[in-house]
Amino acid sequence: MGSRKCGGCLSCLLIPLALWSIIVNILLYFPNGQTSYATSNKLTNYVWYFEGICFSGVMMLIVAAVLLVLENDNNYKCCQSENCSKKYMTLLSIIFSALGIAFSGYCLVISALGLVQGPYCHTLNGWEYAFEGTAGRFLTDSSMWSQCLEPAHVVEWNIILFSILISLSGLQVIICLMKVVILLSKMLCGSYSVIIQPGII
Repeated sequence: MGSRKCGGCLSCLLIPLALWSIIVNILLYFPNGQTSYATSNKLTNYVWYFEGICFSGVMMLIVAAVLLVLENDNNYKCCQSENCSKKYMTLLSIIFSALGIAFSGYCLVISALGLVQGPYCHTLNGWEYAFEGTAGRFLTDSSMWSQCLEPAHVVEWNIILFSILISLSGLQVIICLMKVVILLSKMLCGSYSVIIQPGII
């Protein structure tokens, strides 16, 4: 019962993380609250991968909802024996937890790539990725940020929001990984072992 409650708490944690991922990803489309850059397609290409809105957001909400349903004590039996039903539900939970790792992992990778690439901004040479060839060195050298003339403070905007997305999706990966480990230990360590009736060989 304790492990079930623990698993339910982990699944519940995925919901606020997913909602925050959606909010943070949406903010990336509006540097300094301005909509003109999104409508004119003058944003970094990695925001169009919908990593926070779709994968770490909506898809993770679906995963969390399914996991909560599967962990409910009142779910319907799928087999003749309670032991079989528990194994089946645990297997489904492992599959959806693995999907959660894939979805949040996608967001983590894309956000990291967006962070290292840097923003698409207007420089003295026109609109370009000013820091694309710096291998992320600009992240620790704020003196380089003045190369981006427009949008204002776009470098800080991208660094903060992509970093938050990395943190949120990273937590989702950890939670889903913990769930997989817990559920696998249940199956492999005999929590749902078959009961052998006495006298049956």
